[in-house]
Amino acid sequence: MKVLFSILITLLFVYTTNAQVVDQKTNYKSYEIDRSEKSIDTAKLKQDATLNFIFSRDLVNMYKEKLKEFDSSGYVMLEKSVLDSLLNPYYNSSVDLFTNEMVYVPRFRLKIDKDQDTSYVSKPKENNYIEARSYQRIDTLEITNPVNPIEIVYFKKAKDPDWWVTANSIAFDVNQIAFVNWSSGGENSIAGLLKIYLKRDFEKLFTLWKNEISIKYGLNNVQDKGLIKTDDAIKMNSTFGYRKTETSNWYYSAKFNFSTQFTNGYKYPNTDNPISRFFAPAYLYIGVGSQYNLVKEHFSIYFSPATLKSTFVMDESLSNEGAFGVDKGKKSRHEFGTAFQTSWDVEIFKNVAMRNRLGLYTDYLNNFGNIDVNWELGFKFKINDYFEASLGSQLIYDDDIKHKEDTNGDGELETVGPRVQFKQQLGIGVLYKF
Repeated sequence: MKVLFSILITLLFVYTTNAQVVDQKTNYKSYEIDRSEKSIDTAKLKQDATLNFIFSRDLVNMYKEKLKEFDSSGYVMLEKSVLDSLLNPYYNSSVDLFTNEMVYVPRFRLKIDKDQDTSYVSKPKENNYIEARSYQRIDTLEITNPVNPIEIVYFKKAKDPDWWVTANSIAFDVNQIAFVNWSSGGENSIAGLLKIYLKRDFEKLFTLWKNEISIKYGLNNVQDKGLIKTDDAIKMNSTFGYRKTETSNWYYSAKFNFSTQFTNGYKYPNTDNPISRFFAPAYLYIGVGSQYNLVKEHFSIYFSPATLKSTFVMDESLSNEGAFGVDKGKKSRHEFGTAFQTSWDVEIFKNVAMRNRLGLYTDYLNNFGNIDVNWELGFKFKINDYFEASLGSQLIYDDDIKHKEDTNGDGELETVGPRVQFKQQLGIGVLYKF
């Protein structure tokens, strides 16, 4: 033990030559050791005295000015963590509350045995000590790569809640039927319907902003007749609302609706003359009004006394026919009237959800009281997380949309006036939500 301690002191002496002054910064303290007056006894302190390491800002500044004379001075400055690592194994450290000085009291005393090596033992309460054999001093330390401490200011920031509610889904419904020697007759067919739905709703305190995009496209392949389009729709809806209080369900609202289709539509079996095309027609609604909204119940009623309805027919041939209410040769028609819309999404039974959309519109200037109707009613039957069945219907009545029909059998379609339009679909398919 004695040999190991001597080796430790020798290594410290070699390592700690040529001291440098370490600048004093925030959260950093320098300590000076008066090595000319105090010595650290490697064995013990000869008397029951303490070893004082004095902190003084004035002494630090003085040594900075006399840097050339520092090597010959009787002081050394140490970072507290370095000093503690050297002395803590052998001394108890504390702070004198009256003098604000660091006080180090020895922990051990030497036990010397002639037949065995020297060892350290805890000091007894009595003041009986063994005489010291030698004295060693800690020389100044050289800090070659001092770490400059920095002050890091931490602050807590409350995490802002996510005010957006999103929903995304892609579904593909399939309907197939096949016959082999079927006595009752029939034609083989397979139908597919692709449905894409995206929703982005924002609700924060007084503000409500609801957005959704719905895309549908369906085809039916009938034996010997080829492909027949069964569904084709692009719809975008956006509603912005502002309320006066956080508890009110009434919002001052502005609404935007747009709808059109992807490909040509035909009056089958006639596939030579399309009765509709992309952006022919396209409908645009922009209005301001009031909306009553129940978020938890997924129910809303919207009323707008000022709504602009625009109908676009960008196809030349359909425009010349005056299709969808535009004047012949014109590609757009604009109306100004009042609109009423309601929506309700509810789970009526377990795994059975209903979606109801009703829109009513009447024009102030042309045939006021003649109401355009667009009603969508659909049901979803959840099978599991990836499969569902759906049943949907849509009813449309628009006085500006004239029905075409071959009334005399000559192969030409004649315009016979507005009719109630109705569509119903039933399918089962794969559903993917993300």
